[in-house]
Amino acid sequence: MYSFLFSTSGGRLWWLCVCIYYQNRDMQKKDYTGVTPEQYDGGKIDTLSSTEFQSLDEAKAFYRVAKLRLLNINDWQKLAGKLLAKFELTDEVGNPIDRMVKEGDYIKVDIPGPGSKSGDGYDWVHVEAVEETSYDDIESIGIRVRPAANPQKEPDDISHFYSQQATSNFIITREGTQVSAAIYDRNVEPNQDAENLSDKVRHVLTGAGAMTLFSKIQWKELANGLVKNDL
Repeated sequence: MYSFLFSTSGGRLWWLCVCIYYQNRDMQKKDYTGVTPEQYDGGKIDTLSSTEFQSLDEAKAFYRVAKLRLLNINDWQKLAGKLLAKFELTDEVGNPIDRMVKEGDYIKVDIPGPGSKSGDGYDWVHVEAVEETSYDDIESIGIRVRPAANPQKEPDDISHFYSQQATSNFIITREGTQVSAAIYDRNVEPNQDAENLSDKVRHVLTGAGAMTLFSKIQWKELANGLVKNDL
């Protein structure tokens, strides 16, 4: 599954992961929206990227750009890079949709390597919350997603390499002249409850790999893309 790491591009991603570990091991959580749950079990992943602007007006204008990037799930792969996962927004029954994300939607995730059988080749997450807040000189918007069953199938077998207790939380924040993108995985454990044996093996191996490597790379690249000032 991770053979791409040994290619030239993969080598760059491996080095990025090493840098992420040293840069983020002491990171303080930045979440004014309150979408990120408390960490109580399993692992966690913290990722933060930021861009500084010379004026308040520039920062406010770019916050609006970054906010739209965050809400446009279908373009996340363009921001993070084609070597990594593809994200597709769907409605509550799994039909693809082309609009900004809202609470109650699902996201279909296509990661490199074998897919989930129960997920028809994909990993699925449910959008639990979309929250936005502003006060003083702060603006922030956050999304919380949780591993979910494939909405197009029964039974309700979690179609994701993480267990259902895990969440991924995506936050764009403007503090004065700084705009940042933060991504927090909380209460992360591999999914060991799949009914299908092949899925159970796949989830455990993929979940362990994601906890130690893949998600860190994926989220750092996405965070960078969300606040890249290329206007």
